[in-house]
Amino acid sequence: MVLVGIVGKPSSGKTTYLNATCLTDAKTASYPFTTVKPNHGVTYVRVDCVCKEIGVEDNPQNSICINGIRLIPIEVLDVAGLVPDAWQGKGLGNKFLDDLRTADVLIHVVDASGSLNAEGEQIDLGAWDPLVDVEFLEREIAMWLVEIIKRDWMRISRRAETERVPLAELLSEKLSGLKITQSHLATALVNSGLDPNLPTKWSQDDLISFVQHIREVAKPIVLAANKIDIPVANQKFKQMQEKLGPENLIAVSAFGELILRRLGEEEIIRYIPGDSDFETLKEEKIQDQYKKALQTIKENVLEIFGSTGTQVTLNKVIFEILDMIVVYPVADTSKFSDHDGNILPDAYLVPRGSTARDLAQSVHEDLAKTFIHALNAKTNRRLAEDYELQNGDIIKIVAAGGR
Repeated sequence: MVLVGIVGKPSSGKTTYLNATCLTDAKTASYPFTTVKPNHGVTYVRVDCVCKEIGVEDNPQNSICINGIRLIPIEVLDVAGLVPDAWQGKGLGNKFLDDLRTADVLIHVVDASGSLNAEGEQIDLGAWDPLVDVEFLEREIAMWLVEIIKRDWMRISRRAETERVPLAELLSEKLSGLKITQSHLATALVNSGLDPNLPTKWSQDDLISFVQHIREVAKPIVLAANKIDIPVANQKFKQMQEKLGPENLIAVSAFGELILRRLGEEEIIRYIPGDSDFETLKEEKIQDQYKKALQTIKENVLEIFGSTGTQVTLNKVIFEILDMIVVYPVADTSKFSDHDGNILPDAYLVPRGSTARDLAQSVHEDLAKTFIHALNAKTNRRLAEDYELQNGDIIKIVAAGGR
């Protein structure tokens, strides 16, 4: 399962984001380092289910389908807040950074209201520039990676020159535990413009530049401008957009999403994560403080930005940053079902470019070992093992032994 890391300085709203998207009950507070141990949760990305296209009523097993909207699970990790110089051990820095080793992508929850200083302590609304947080966090992660690489840099760089072993290959052995692949490293080398054949000649600044490129491809970051429900955050958000570009920043109200999800679970309102509005079902059960909150969410968030932004960030990291697609494996192509009769039982997230054999491996390694061919359930077309899967494909894997 894909792992999304939620990062940011203390009190920026990371844990509220986790609770809102996963309906967990992790501890939150208005003081730094409420989160000490990482909090795990399972949340969902949202897509139009293929059931609408083929006109069937599905029975999901590994996911959820609500009125033709398929919610597919992904794993989320909220780690301790990061403060300046965390890479040197300040605050809970080393622990924070180590917790990120297995994350595939990061969501940086930024306090867009500007009400927290660098340490995550409360200050006047709007007094802090959120752009400072964006810059410092990216540098902290880069410097953490630099320190890891520097432990063996002389040995690795000399071997790359004397033995002519590709630098990306040598570094991949060192960084494999961080989910940094040889492909990531090769791309970072090209993007950096540095000479991979003479790494011993690189300066400290060259190494830092290279590592920043590694971070960009191996631990990409999506920015969530949180607390957008607070009026001053809207102005800060616009300033951030001017500097970073609208495509790199998403307006988010984790607080708003949490209220909507909680009331939705209690069936007081009707709300699906990512919706642009909600429907009140039991107004008499809405407590006074929630009535005011719902009005704020509606007027300050939904009517301005179209959603609370939490689902937008999750979908962006999965479908744009990681470039994944959704496929539906089945056993019976005539009924679009599994062996137990469940229609469109599973929705799998796979990287774009994955093949039919890759899907077989994802379903069960034995299917990949005994793979014969695949079938496109929509067309009954026979597919070879190297067939490149398309978003929305419904696929049957045909393997030896009748599986």
